[in-house]
Amino acid sequence: MLLCAAVAALLVLPAAAQSIRVKEIAAVQGVRSNPLTGYGLVVGLDGTGDQTTQMPYTGQSLANFLQQHGLTLPSGANPQLKNVAAVLVTAELPPFARPGQPIDVTVSSIGNAKSLRGGTLITTPMRGADGEIYALAQGNLMVGGAGASAGGSKVQINHLSAGRIPGGGQVERAVPTPLNVGDTVDLGLDSNDFQTASRVTAAINKAFGGNVASAIDGRVVRLQAPTDPSERVAFLARVEEVRIESSVPTAKVVINARTGSIVMNQAVTLGPVAVAHGNLSVSISSTPVVSQPNAFSGGETVVREQANIQISQDKGSLIQMGPAANLADVVKALNALGATPQDLLAILQAIKASGALNADLEVI
Repeated sequence: MLLCAAVAALLVLPAAAQSIRVKEIAAVQGVRSNPLTGYGLVVGLDGTGDQTTQMPYTGQSLANFLQQHGLTLPSGANPQLKNVAAVLVTAELPPFARPGQPIDVTVSSIGNAKSLRGGTLITTPMRGADGEIYALAQGNLMVGGAGASAGGSKVQINHLSAGRIPGGGQVERAVPTPLNVGDTVDLGLDSNDFQTASRVTAAINKAFGGNVASAIDGRVVRLQAPTDPSERVAFLARVEEVRIESSVPTAKVVINARTGSIVMNQAVTLGPVAVAHGNLSVSISSTPVVSQPNAFSGGETVVREQANIQISQDKGSLIQMGPAANLADVVKALNALGATPQDLLAILQAIKASGALNADLEVI
């Protein structure tokens, strides 16, 4: 309810139309990052590594690594490693990345290591979705947490089983992009909206003159771009700075069922509806009762529990909620119910089912 009241306070005044740049609602198709993943080992830990008896793949990985460097462990050897941890290494390969360019990597433990603090990641190849190696990662980990334990007590701040290596990855292979292929370039809108696509097309044609842009559907706007790469880059830079008037989004109410958060945009309206709201509470209390036998009876004293169960229900009233034309009115009408955010989850779903809530209801 406090969240709804805060939203209402911000939306008492009518929102003026705002202009936004094309780059804030669209992106050039084909220009994207690519996720990379690798499996590696972190060494140099201060006795906080994996327990190899429970994580055999850590010892096997180290044996394979040593064999690549000409060292073969004796048959049947099972070294008890305490300073080594098996990890997964992840990174994002940015668009237009070239060999030799550094990228940040994240290192996360996949075993039972207590901490990665002070460890060093040995050279780890990082692969893309096609299985090819696009980068190599190596370096000293930066772990933001700290912890200590003794005598069965433990104190920990933040997370110790994950860390980052700024610039710890090096690009080994570039990913080709279709930016300079063909005579056209497609802009992909962040959301599927025909009105926004139409406005973007009109704004670009007005800025450049002629029919430079054409809307393919509600998400794609096709541009007639220069063939020279340098001119194409300058052309797209101008396109990204073109301003358009922001359109009213689709009415939507987003409900987080785990936290009880409710967020709605300015397009939400409410039709006439009547809502009855009441609370039912159950209280259970237990009182110890002592049963004392008579003298010389030979009985034993027995302690029993006597349970007391009470059910109470608050008085509920039928509240008439008139039509609300804007978000502020909707919030005021919901606040009149006196319901908590958790109660509003069920109330909004019931109002939507009755057809009085003019918005899409999304539960996350």
